[in-house]
Amino acid sequence: MTATTPANKTLSRTRDQQVGLPARRAAANLLDAVLQKKQPLDDVLGRVRDGAMFDLPTRDRALARAIVGTSLRHKGQIDRVLETFLERGLPARAGTLYPILLSGAAQILFMNVPPHAAIDLAVRLAQWDPRAKRYDKLVNAVLRRVSEKGAGIADALDVSRTNTPDWLWDRWVRTWGEDRTRAIADAQLVEPPLDLTVTGDPEKWAAELGGKILPTGSVRLLPKGRIEGLPGFTEGAWWVQDAAASIPAQLLRDIAGKRVADLCAAPGGKTAQLAAAGATVTAVDLSKARLARVEENLARLGLAAQTIAADATTWQPEAPFDAVLLDAPCSSTGTIRRHPDVPYLKSDKDIAELATLQSRLLDNAVTLLKPGGTLVYSTCSLEPEEGEAQIAALLARNESLRIEPLRADEPFGNTEWAEASGVLRTFPYQLQLDSPEWSGMDGFFAARLVRPS
Repeated sequence: MTATTPANKTLSRTRDQQVGLPARRAAANLLDAVLQKKQPLDDVLGRVRDGAMFDLPTRDRALARAIVGTSLRHKGQIDRVLETFLERGLPARAGTLYPILLSGAAQILFMNVPPHAAIDLAVRLAQWDPRAKRYDKLVNAVLRRVSEKGAGIADALDVSRTNTPDWLWDRWVRTWGEDRTRAIADAQLVEPPLDLTVTGDPEKWAAELGGKILPTGSVRLLPKGRIEGLPGFTEGAWWVQDAAASIPAQLLRDIAGKRVADLCAAPGGKTAQLAAAGATVTAVDLSKARLARVEENLARLGLAAQTIAADATTWQPEAPFDAVLLDAPCSSTGTIRRHPDVPYLKSDKDIAELATLQSRLLDNAVTLLKPGGTLVYSTCSLEPEEGEAQIAALLARNESLRIEPLRADEPFGNTEWAEASGVLRTFPYQLQLDSPEWSGMDGFFAARLVRPS
């Protein structure tokens, strides 16, 4: 039996830290892609052969994602802490130095990673990057100071305000007021639970998966391991879909046997809902690659829909539809809980450009309806330009259209989800359950309109 010596302990600890290096390298590369190259996190994660997560074991993939999520959710606080100890600011042309510092500080301040491990691995990452390696001593010095004094600095900050970029904070305060803005910002600091739309008995799957049934009919559970490994995935018993995202399709009510168009259909959750409800569905999306994913998901679920790669601003079918669902491309500011990269990729300019696109999509969607047909328009945005203002402008352009207000039972007993005008508006801080980890929902807007006979 080999005796345990201080040298052996040091070697063992070094090996353990080395084991965590690939996950930290992936996290730094993902943060670099989002913050410095302005690439959406989902796009980078989705790369099969050349992405930062390629060939990582499941445990390392989960750790990398946790580091990235924590770094982005607490970026404002972490930046203030780092600024305190970077007396000359960040050096220019330093490769992944900033993502290394950001992710290292996130682990120390918010993930309970032992400081010696986080610092050692951050230094190794810097040494691995040809442009950052000359700053390895800076990484060591700054993160040591973070471990010593950073928590006190971070805790003394106005957390809601500090972690929300100015452009979003100012916009939300103007629109929703400061109290509601703070509630939105606080909700976005918590990693969201996992919501599933099930094709069978929700009670059965809630029991089997250890979840809770939501008012929307969704089954909610806390994330645990790979989604593909959960019971029911392979046999197509459910798909992942936020509770709020499941509402727009339900606003079409009884669609069994009806022809329904799902515009901008990818990734396909709403297409699956419509097909499961018995509709004959035509799913339209501009991207052939994204439609291929829709087809894969439908095949797993045992559902069918016609898929068409086309521009939904101009596409015309051979015959009009009984109903149209348009979940339009948007700024996604209602989904920051799930997509913490959004505040650092979008801007006011993007919202204005997307609003123009949404207007064109709506105008064409109206032409696809039969007389007496129903149109549901939705976005996962908190911005009125992409919601209430869009519908007001559409009604001004089409005097024959009218809003069909939500009935008392349609917001699933949550009357605060319905605005006085009869449209739906949800916020990330709503749907409060037992604890913050179980609570929340995406911010969504939806309106149901009818084209009179």
